[in-house]
Amino acid sequence: MDYSIIGKKIKELRKVVGLTQGDLAEGICTQALISRIEKGDIYPSATALYQISQKLGVDVNYFFEIGTTPRLDYVKEVERQLRNLRVKLMYDEMIEMVRTEEKNPLFFRNQTNLQLLYWHKSIYIFEIEKDRDAGLALLKTALSLTMNKKRAMTEREIEIHMTLGVFEYGNGHLEKSLTLYEEVRSALQSSTQLNDKSIKTRLLYNIARTLTRLGKYKESNSYCNQAIKWCLEEEHLFGLGELYYHTGYNYELEGELEKALSYINKSILIFDMYGDNRYHQYLQKKREEISRKMGIL
Repeated sequence: MDYSIIGKKIKELRKVVGLTQGDLAEGICTQALISRIEKGDIYPSATALYQISQKLGVDVNYFFEIGTTPRLDYVKEVERQLRNLRVKLMYDEMIEMVRTEEKNPLFFRNQTNLQLLYWHKSIYIFEIEKDRDAGLALLKTALSLTMNKKRAMTEREIEIHMTLGVFEYGNGHLEKSLTLYEEVRSALQSSTQLNDKSIKTRLLYNIARTLTRLGKYKESNSYCNQAIKWCLEEEHLFGLGELYYHTGYNYELEGELEKALSYINKSILIFDMYGDNRYHQYLQKKREEISRKMGIL
């Protein structure tokens, strides 16, 4: 897509309403960022584009319809960016986007779109504010906005259902968590096509870690192996590093240290390959710890 078309239109409208780049940037971003957007060097985030449209007095979808720019769905773009922030655990940035879009009629006047915001807001409340009852209640409200037992679950409803399982796991309700995951697995089996292949990976991983908490290490590794096979078959490597680590962790708990070390090494290799340093220090420490137990160090 030619981002410069949107940038040029922002510049044109800004001059029509008599704003400087600094005026337009105020409360949104830096003047330098506005300059780069107008030049077409970068594309604004969904939240920034919405705020810019408000200052310029136009509907945000106007920018997706102008010139030769292919029409994009603004809501889909917000969904994509929220998913990216959720997966990267960037919860502060995520809630900032949610709070902005809560003022947007595209969201608060549409239950399906509002569900997206409630879902992500519930995660912030549960994980960051640590108000687990409120987070769980809001997540159930989000699901109720569209849920209909007379039809199959949508992909988003499947994900929200899985988040319910994660919340119950966080509350220590392991059996309840597994029941929810089984419902998700059943829904996936009846789903004709899965657009986001990582959903199955995350489901199998979540089942595996719950089984580990229950002391069922071999059963947990069975699910890890299913997930690893799925990742490799689909050439979708999201979560592979976590799966290798968790398999190694199970082997460590069973006292099979040689196998544990092998999987920890695979995990480190995957994370290094993707330049993901979030767990580097922990994994290196774990490798040294197992090596010491084996008498290698």
